[in-house]
Amino acid sequence: MIIFLSSGLFCLLMAAVGIQAQQTPSINDLTAECLGNVIRLSVAPLFEEFDAVFSEFAFINLTPGLATQCGFSFKFDPMGNAMFFASLQNCFSQNMDDKMFSLVMQFRLPGNHTTEDPVYRVGKTCSYTPWTSREILCDRNYMEVSVRRTLPDIQTIPKQPTGGPKARSGNFRRGAEAVASGYKMTAVVFSPSKNVMNVDEVQRKGYAIANTLTRLVLRSPHNAEETYLQNVAGVPMRVLSTSTFFEQKWLVTRVDATAVCPTPEAVAFTPEVITWYMPKHIDPLFSSDAFTMLEVYMGIDAKRLDTEEMAARNYSVLVTEAHIIVEIPVGAVGGNFKSHIQDDQYFVTYTIEPMLELLWIEEVAHENTSYKVLFPITTPPMARPPQVRNYTPLDTVPEQAVFVLELGTFNLDVELLNITFPTMVLTVAECNARGFNVQEQRSPDNTLKTFRMEVPFSDPVVFKERRAEQGVTTFTLQLIYGLVIFPEYAPFSHSAVVDAVLLDIVPPSVTGYCDQENFHITVDYRNQEPFFVVLVGKRLLNHEFAQQYLTEGDTDFTITLPFSSPDAVFESVHSSAVRSRLDVALLNPYNNMTIKYFSLACSFLKTLTECFSNGTMTALAVKVESAPGLNPGQLTLSDPACGPTYSDDRFAYFHFTVNSCGTTRKFINNVMLYENEISLPDELEVKLNATTSSEEEYQLKVSCSYVANITRTLAFLTRPRDNEPFAETGTGRLMVRMRLAQDASYNTFHQEEDYPVVRYLRQPLHFEVELTTSSDPKVALVLDHCWATLNEDRDSRPRWNLIINGCENPEDPYRVVFHPVEADARVRFPPHVKRFEAYMFSFAGDAVEPSGQVFVHCDVVICDASSPTGGPCSGQCVNQDNLKRGQRHVKDFFEERHVYVSSGYILWV
Repeated sequence: MIIFLSSGLFCLLMAAVGIQAQQTPSINDLTAECLGNVIRLSVAPLFEEFDAVFSEFAFINLTPGLATQCGFSFKFDPMGNAMFFASLQNCFSQNMDDKMFSLVMQFRLPGNHTTEDPVYRVGKTCSYTPWTSREILCDRNYMEVSVRRTLPDIQTIPKQPTGGPKARSGNFRRGAEAVASGYKMTAVVFSPSKNVMNVDEVQRKGYAIANTLTRLVLRSPHNAEETYLQNVAGVPMRVLSTSTFFEQKWLVTRVDATAVCPTPEAVAFTPEVITWYMPKHIDPLFSSDAFTMLEVYMGIDAKRLDTEEMAARNYSVLVTEAHIIVEIPVGAVGGNFKSHIQDDQYFVTYTIEPMLELLWIEEVAHENTSYKVLFPITTPPMARPPQVRNYTPLDTVPEQAVFVLELGTFNLDVELLNITFPTMVLTVAECNARGFNVQEQRSPDNTLKTFRMEVPFSDPVVFKERRAEQGVTTFTLQLIYGLVIFPEYAPFSHSAVVDAVLLDIVPPSVTGYCDQENFHITVDYRNQEPFFVVLVGKRLLNHEFAQQYLTEGDTDFTITLPFSSPDAVFESVHSSAVRSRLDVALLNPYNNMTIKYFSLACSFLKTLTECFSNGTMTALAVKVESAPGLNPGQLTLSDPACGPTYSDDRFAYFHFTVNSCGTTRKFINNVMLYENEISLPDELEVKLNATTSSEEEYQLKVSCSYVANITRTLAFLTRPRDNEPFAETGTGRLMVRMRLAQDASYNTFHQEEDYPVVRYLRQPLHFEVELTTSSDPKVALVLDHCWATLNEDRDSRPRWNLIINGCENPEDPYRVVFHPVEADARVRFPPHVKRFEAYMFSFAGDAVEPSGQVFVHCDVVICDASSPTGGPCSGQCVNQDNLKRGQRHVKDFFEERHVYVSSGYILWV
């Protein structure tokens, strides 16, 4: 018959493990360690019964009483894990010369027990040498003392530990039957009562007494009738004091053995710290005051800790004149919290099992004592009333309004079973099926938990009351949480009522339209502050984004975004238009659910192919939505060797001549038609289609047409002159030209047939302005104003100033640089030439365009270099503070002249 350790205890254990009880144990579920004179077994929460194995064919069911008498103790954490502690000198260890000890235990899974049920055994052999004169072990349910026996040649029956069973019946073999060369254990005298018991009576009273090869072992429950309390240095201690008598024919010998263990009253508590006081001089164990403390160790669960481990856990051990003081923070690593319910109120206790190991030697007797105490400590119950944290209405979004509740905090042994609403009771699974999203959330250190739940305002369990006169609606949620503590299945509950008062909300609206360049999206949030986040394309509308593209009104805001923005997608491309789409979504910031979705698609008239009179073409290819895997940089013209001049992840820009890159030509009447095609090379097209079967083939045809034969008529009208032409001294026409150098050396320049000249953004442009028809060294050329426009019209808008009143524009982040001019083989008069360097840029409206065009214009002043200083003739930017250089003071006959020059067509990419 199997005897359970404790029927009530194991009912709880089975409840705690639940489904896990049916798992198949592994080697890691049963482990054993040798910890000095103690063996520790760690057992996973899979087993409900255990036995001590006596021999290969015999085992004894380890009941609580038998465990105390034979030197076993055990504990369970709130998750059902168990630890067993066994004295090396327990009743069932195989003792080999008091040096090696071997213990085997077996465990069974719960269920209907049959002979075929699996039995899991774990064994451990430990070495323990040398023994001290006296070994004292205090465990949670017993105290044990082992002393060196001075009787000569006392022997034990081999292979049968004294005090162990002789059969499955569980009876003990009496220590008195051990023969010791004529000595016989006859009586035990307990002090101070002077009660005398024979060995059989000692065993029946629940004590254990046994001989080993060299030692006498005595074991007693803490509250046995022969133990007594004694105050030692202000600390209550439980004492067992005995004298054991051995008789030989004419001789009687006595062996004294005393055990002293602390009581729970040795501990003091605060909400933060546990303090355990242990007397340094344990009076009943000493024959004098002269002793030396050799070792002091602290540990947890019978295992020593080193200094680093103790510091990491904030443990401390202080040795004073009278006490050894151990301090442990409440909640420290090594212990665990347990939940309790008292009068439907939630409490927690904290349990930890510290260990103290002491070793001292008495100077008079020259005998050493090893003292080990395993001391479980549990704090008094601490109230931890749970709280319901309500994140409503701050976390509530109209149209998808939701109560967001958190209940906590609890230990890990608490589970949420159900929730009671005014009209129904729902389990957690039923709540989630209803859309309440009940979740268990754990703390970062995995020691605490909370229960989070979301209840939509629209659910029938929420009571709604509209107050029209106030323009508000009140939402009320009443609920009772049903909880349970494992493994006891102790039920308790917590009720809550939460409210949310919201203004009657008009849902936001989204409208939009397009002009020739931009999308315009307007979000009207009516009578409420914006309670949503805006997703433009795939990007959230953040502060930086808003500063650049958003215009705010009283109850709305408008997003103006260029059609070519990366936030938009290109749906299709035609020869003279691009169809682009912008998607906008208003999202709940707390659950990312969509409140409103709006999509606007428009066709924008854009010239993607340009033809130039010098026989060059430009073409722009864009990545469309139907080809998401396309890399524009891999596109080519008909000749695969002709790739883009510029490309990024959305655009590819091509610049080529009509007689290159596989361009074909044909005549249609009087028109020459040049055609080419932009596509992926064949091998890339095959690879792309193989990886993305839904990808469409990318092909874009480009063409240019020129009139082959054309006649232009020029008219010339003459009339009689009144007089013949004559030369006037001192007058004439001065010619100025503006050229773009190929580099900073200013040795070679772009010719007319080179235009349009292509430059990248931020690439330097080197301009030279030269007076070409004068050989007068007194003449000087000064750049008064220079600016850039998008077309050839010097007066067009937009306009960006490069040089103002002869100096660089102070507002330009990339200011122009003036280069000195020295006389050389080409430049005869340096004052006739001005050189400056500017950087290729784009206008703000074109910032998102892949390419554009720029024209540079200059207002040039030609002066007499010998004139007095002042005005523009003082030199190029001589006085940067002179912002009124238009005040002229030239008084010589050679007046200043204004000349206007412009650059050619410059493309940026």
